[in-house]
Amino acid sequence: MSRQTSQRIAFALLTFLAIVVMVPIVLVVAYIIVQGIGAVNWEFLTSFPRNGMKEGGILPAVIGTVLLTFGTAIASIPLAVGAAIYLSEYARDTWLTRSIRLAIINLAGIPSVVYGLFGLGLFVLFLGLGTSIVAGSLTLGLMTMPVVISTAEEALLSVPQRFRVVSRSLGASRWQTIRQVVLPNALPGMLTGVILGLERAAGETAPILFTVAAFYLPQLPKSPLDQTMALPYHLYVIATQVPGMPLEIQYGTALVLLVLVLSLNVVATVIRSRFRRRRQW
Repeated sequence: MSRQTSQRIAFALLTFLAIVVMVPIVLVVAYIIVQGIGAVNWEFLTSFPRNGMKEGGILPAVIGTVLLTFGTAIASIPLAVGAAIYLSEYARDTWLTRSIRLAIINLAGIPSVVYGLFGLGLFVLFLGLGTSIVAGSLTLGLMTMPVVISTAEEALLSVPQRFRVVSRSLGASRWQTIRQVVLPNALPGMLTGVILGLERAAGETAPILFTVAAFYLPQLPKSPLDQTMALPYHLYVIATQVPGMPLEIQYGTALVLLVLVLSLNVVATVIRSRFRRRRQW
């Protein structure tokens, strides 16, 4: 078999596998859109649930999800990026740093319900924060931090070493080199990790079930120490705990959550593309 023939077979196989992966995803998204689009309107997005959550809208759940996502970003991104910078730019290759990297990889694979129980024990009970937005954000921040650290470190390591050498040879300090040379070139890859972590946080149910989510609240949260509703938990409640719930409302809630998560992805893609066009390598 010639090299060209084997390449064509390989490309055809990869194309087929990509289609096999994409078709179920497209079908699921299309089904959710068809089933839920009829429920999504201005009232659905801007009003409170009523009549046992069988009527009305999902405003508290939308606001709660947005607040938790921002809280997760505040709790996780600075620490995760700082840890990635230290591991890639300052830490030496020793058994300790290799153990830390292995621990980060293992933490990324821990089920979310374990993080929820940990957040319940540490933030809700031990620190006395109660079931609140702060406790939920800190728990989600811990859950997303390993993903952000790993992705950010890989993005930093992908920046060519010669950039650092040239910058240092021109008299810049190590921190100036990191801040002005390494970070701008690594930013597109780092954004990928940040958005992946925030998307996971926005769609999780188990961690917020133990730390922040409320079955129903007749008002919006007024303080970071208040409980809040959230779209993932609200969807779980109306799908499993409320008898006679119209399917249109269930799928409409799922559609809103899907659009929220995909919107984060689109924003990240646009920002990442702009920064990549500015790179010279």
